[in-house]
Amino acid sequence: MRELQAGIWHWEAPHPDWKPGEEWDEIVSSYAIDDGERLLLFDPLALPSELEELAASRETAIVLTCPWHERDTRSLVERLDPAVFVPSPEEGDAIPGRQLFAAGDTLPIGARAFRGMVDNDLVLWVDGPRAVVAGDALIDRGSGLEIPADWVGDGLEQVRESLRALRELPVEHVLATHGGPTDRGALERALA
Repeated sequence: MRELQAGIWHWEAPHPDWKPGEEWDEIVSSYAIDDGERLLLFDPLALPSELEELAASRETAIVLTCPWHERDTRSLVERLDPAVFVPSPEEGDAIPGRQLFAAGDTLPIGARAFRGMVDNDLVLWVDGPRAVVAGDALIDRGSGLEIPADWVGDGLEQVRESLRALRELPVEHVLATHGGPTDRGALERALA
């Protein structure tokens, strides 16, 4: 785990569902943002013990960028009893106590949702730390931040257009769950 700036942490872990030949890397990223009162966990997997200890002294929320990034959410709900925010799921079991949200919503934890590749793949703007948290719509496979054209298909220009609103925000950090943290310059290049 590393602290990107005061109150923003990044860590990586192997995804438990990954198999050789997948279109995405085995190692995925998770993030935490702490404002001194509230700890936000984004797409958490293998939560570091230091952050689990911090969660005990904070109002804690888990925010998923897409329902298939559930990762360790259920076990964290059992241990930490956090609020859980999930884009409207496609199908399957609901996470207990979850609160659904969609593109265009502003969550009560200070995050605003933008549509990513599909209706329930969202990119989040967190105003306080000036951070964009990206699910699958913006990834880094080792050549820089990109909209994954092979995942999006014919909708590439539609995704690019929906995310261009991010360029109007004072972005300092881009927190990609496939890849790692980067900056505004990488976002500008990905959306050009």
